[in-house]
Amino acid sequence: MKPLLRLILAGFIAHGPAAVAHGTEAHGGKRAGLPKEQQAWGIAGEARAVGRTVDIRMTDTMRFGPDRLEIRQGETVRFRIHNTGRIMHEFVIGTRQVLEEHAALMKRFPNMEHDEPYMAHVAPGKSGEVIWTFNRSGRFDFACLLPGHYDAGMTGRIDVVPR
Repeated sequence: MKPLLRLILAGFIAHGPAAVAHGTEAHGGKRAGLPKEQQAWGIAGEARAVGRTVDIRMTDTMRFGPDRLEIRQGETVRFRIHNTGRIMHEFVIGTRQVLEEHAALMKRFPNMEHDEPYMAHVAPGKSGEVIWTFNRSGRFDFACLLPGHYDAGMTGRIDVVPR
């Protein structure tokens, strides 16, 4: 079982559904306690290493703008995620397989709480931030995994090109 899924299920089992409610406040930028773990798509970045900032809009039409990005391997990017809609959205980076697994889990436990350095939950009219170092090349994805949003096409693609 993947580490994220194991962590989520352990929290659900240990604390029950009331303790894993999905928050309504934006997370991001001030999550110093979160571990920096290498993922297939990179590792949490440091603000001092940011080489580029990318603004991402999330809308209630279940779309990201932009929804395609090209990043150089080794680049640390600050994503400023703006929810221009009237409902909660989130921005989660991963591989397609990881995102699909997480989306399926969100359908089963729609109120679960999850917070990793590669995601931001953003309330309507608010902004969030993710700083990520893409230290591996390849095709990666991002998505909103709230129930129904992923299935409606709220996804995007990141192509990390070799140095």
